[in-house]
Parts: sequence; structure tokens; C-alpha cells
Amino acid sequence: MLRASSYVLYVDLPDLADEMLLVQTYTGAFDRVSRRIGAYVRSLEAARPAKPLYGEWSPSETAEPAGEPPSDTALETLTRRGYLTRMTPEQEEEFFRLYVERLHGLFANRWPTYLFMPTYDCNLRCSYCFQDHMRTDPGYSHLLKRMTPAMVDRIFLAMPKVEALHGIPSEAETKMDIGFFGGEPLLADNRPIVEHVIGRARARGAARFWAISNGTELDAYEDLLSPELLGNVQITLDGPPGRHDKRRIYADGSGSWAKIVGNIQRCLDRGVQVSIRTNVDRGNLGELPELADEIIRHGWNRFPHFGTQVAPIRGSHDKPGSRETLNTWELDQLLTELRGSHPETSILGRVDDGLRSQADRVFRHQGIPSFKSSFCAAHTGMYIFDPFGDIYACWEKTGDQKVRIGHVDDQSEVQFAFDVQALWRNRTVTSNPVCLRCRYNLFCGGGCAVLAMDSGGDFYRNYCDGFAQRFRAAVADSFVDFT
Repeated sequence: MLRASSYVLYVDLPDLADEMLLVQTYTGAFDRVSRRIGAYVRSLEAARPAKPLYGEWSPSETAEPAGEPPSDTALETLTRRGYLTRMTPEQEEEFFRLYVERLHGLFANRWPTYLFMPTYDCNLRCSYCFQDHMRTDPGYSHLLKRMTPAMVDRIFLAMPKVEALHGIPSEAETKMDIGFFGGEPLLADNRPIVEHVIGRARARGAARFWAISNGTELDAYEDLLSPELLGNVQITLDGPPGRHDKRRIYADGSGSWAKIVGNIQRCLDRGVQVSIRTNVDRGNLGELPELADEIIRHGWNRFPHFGTQVAPIRGSHDKPGSRETLNTWELDQLLTELRGSHPETSILGRVDDGLRSQADRVFRHQGIPSFKSSFCAAHTGMYIFDPFGDIYACWEKTGDQKVRIGHVDDQSEVQFAFDVQALWRNRTVTSNPVCLRCRYNLFCGGGCAVLAMDSGGDFYRNYCDGFAQRFRAAVADSFVDFT
């Protein structure tokens, strides 16, 4: 007996009252149908969607009365595309679980991503930084040491043991992805370590290098700034000069705008991909048009290797409270409004522009969506090495030895904490009952584990962050532009 798949999404289309989009989560099908057919598919649903483990789905999708069944040809197409199925809900759930298990295995059996932390120290004192306590609390001063060249060598000797866990044979062609994170990884004093990492990696084979940096001391790396060496840098600007210099401050309270702006230009002139991140709450949201004007005035947006992303500051780690912070859906809506009143802000990327790009590719017949068996690389193959040889899966948890997944010892042996590693690597969209039954799961990935914990849940709970509304809005907007 035919029933609606448990993994069908219904997307309303603005200004098209008689039509809608159907999306099938695990087949990746996107189809424009009449509302009559959409209502018929929905009428065959066996159960209401599961509620999240905390919070509510809102706003909920509105059901409509079912009409006459569509033609046999239409029914065959709906079945072939995955919207209708003869599997029972239990059979489909088990099918989906196995599908995700295989998909996650494919993601896990790739070259790992390595991040080096030359130090936990930083020259800025940003109020919302999740590591700020390390620089302000003397009890953490022991963490502010710098990685040594000997430690770098130990880590590189240990890498084949890490890669073996991912099914990479020792004779495989090297394809290394290496990032630098901190603290502030690109302090001038860290240059010998960064240069040593790059040299060791290039001696081993092909490697791509990138960094997440505050951008204040990049001038010390000028000869390393190139597409072949440090080829990609994310730098934060938290608004126009006046606002930025109140948020991204040195220990003496002075601002960092002028120094960073010069280094952004230096990177762009040398062909380095620059991604500007702007951390936003209600305090600096209204100043985004001024930031856009600054970017345009400097001409950065004319470089093909320049991009931006606006992201919400999270109200955790004893930082700004919920009245100041925004979730991703709220921020996306406010940015959309700003783009209407201040067109220049269209150069500032929204978090959900990636969802929009996926839908664009589907509608232009350029591929299927990118499925996510888990939220991020912390659950597949990211290894973050700190100055002491401790290994972490997630940069949000670096420095907390309780959640380290391993340690590189004096003999370059990796002492894995397999129980902790399994906790991180086994978190997928099927590892809690709500994500397993959620029809958005392969687009969302289950949400951030750290934010789930910070929001009062636990590691394996979902963190939805308004994803249902965000997905439907992004897909509908893409379709309207396509047509």
C-alpha cells in the first residue's frame, strides 16, 4: 500500500497559490507540483513529524484537505522520485539508518583535516571569545606556551597512524588539508612554527594551507601569503571602524581596525582568498550598511577571491545574554530586510546563502544537493593539535582535556582516547530519535553538538536553530529567482 514517505518536505512558493515544491530528503528530488498533488501526498502521511527533544517546530507547515487521487502516471512519478513508498515507516527508518551509515562511512574514509594551534595565546581581548578566560584568568596561564619545532615533528611522524584509521594506505598519494587556529595562530612570534609546519607538509606531498586569524600581524607572513602557501585566511571585522574598535580590542583597550584593514589588502594583492567574518548581535546589526560601505570603498568586493559571511554571536560561555543575541533564522530575516533598505549590504553573505546555492544548482540541473550525515568535520575527520600534543575533534572544546580524543607522546605514538573519539565521530543524523525522524536531517546535519549542550541539551541532542524555516525560505527564494 502506498503512503507518503516520512522524508518529504513541502515548500510554499510566494505568489504561486496553486503550486508548491516537494523535496525528498534522501533521494535529493526537488519537484514543482500543483497544490492538489501536494495535498494528496500529505494526506498519505502515516504520522505527524516528531517534536524536537527541546523547543518547538515553528511555524508549522499547514496541511490542506486532500482532493482526488492524481493519475496513474503521476503516482508512478511520485513513487519513483521517492515521495510515495510501499515501505512501512519502520522499514523506511531502517533503510534510512543504513543509508546514513554508509554515507557517513564515505565521509570518514577521506584524508583527515589537520589543524595546528601554535599557541592558545592571543593579542586581542574580544568580549565574546570562548577562550577569553585563558588570557584573563591566571589559573590558565600554563596553557599560553608556544608549540615547539620538536612537537611539530612528532605530530608529522604520527600522521600516518591517524590516516590509517580512515583507511588511507601508507603508499597513497598525499592530499593534506592543513589549517592554523588559536588563540591567534598568525602572531609574528609564531612564524617559525607556522613556517616549519608548511615545510614539513610540503616535504610530505601535496598540501593546502589556510588559517583563521584576527589579521593583526599578517604583515610578518608576507612572503608566505600566496595561493601555494597560506592561500586562504578568514579574518574578522565586527562592523565599521568605530564599532569594530570597541569589540576587537588589544589588551590595553585600543582598537585593531587600521592594522587589520592593511593586512586584508596585503592578502588580496598577493592572491590569497580572504573571507571576512562579522559576528553580529543586536548591538552592531544596524551598522552593517556602514561596514558594507567600507568594503566597497576599499574595493575588496571587486576581487574574485574575496568573500564575507555574517554570523550570530552565541549567548554562551557567560557572554552576551539572550536579549542581545540572535539565532540564525532571526539574523537571516533581518539581513534580508537590510538588503531591501540598504542594497549595498547584499555583498555581506548570510549563513544560509549556502542553502540557497544548493537549491540554485538543483534548479539549474547542475547536480544534487550536498547531503550531510553529520553537522561538521568534528564528526568525521578533523584533528586539532594543540601546543602540548593533545588532539581535539572540535575547536570549540580545545584546551579541555576531558574531551581530547588523543595525545601524541614523546615517541610520536598516538594515544587515542577511543571512547571520547567515538562520542564525536559517531554523532550523526541517526544518533538521536528526533534527528532520525526529521525530514530536514540530511540538509541540516543534526546541528552543532556544542550548541546543543550549551542550550541545555546533551551532546547527542538536536540543535535546530530555526532550520525548518531557513530551509523553506532559501529554497523558495531560489525557485522564484530561477523562474
